[in-house]
Amino acid sequence: MSDNKSKSQGQDRDRINVHQDYELRDWAKSMHTTPERVKEAVQAVGDRADKVREYLGQSDKGNH
Repeated sequence: MSDNKSKSQGQDRDRINVHQDYELRDWAKSMHTTPERVKEAVQAVGDRADKVREYLGQSDKGNH
């Protein structure tokens, strides 16, 4: 059965699914980072978008 993207709209929009390439690319673009960094953040803090944004902000600040 194919992936029916029409059923995913509106559900868990605050969670990041790193197993869907299109979703990972969209999140990375919206966060101005790479898909790899989003995956790293999800591994570190979980799949909630607000936590991922926070992690990316903190980790970027720590690298300067």
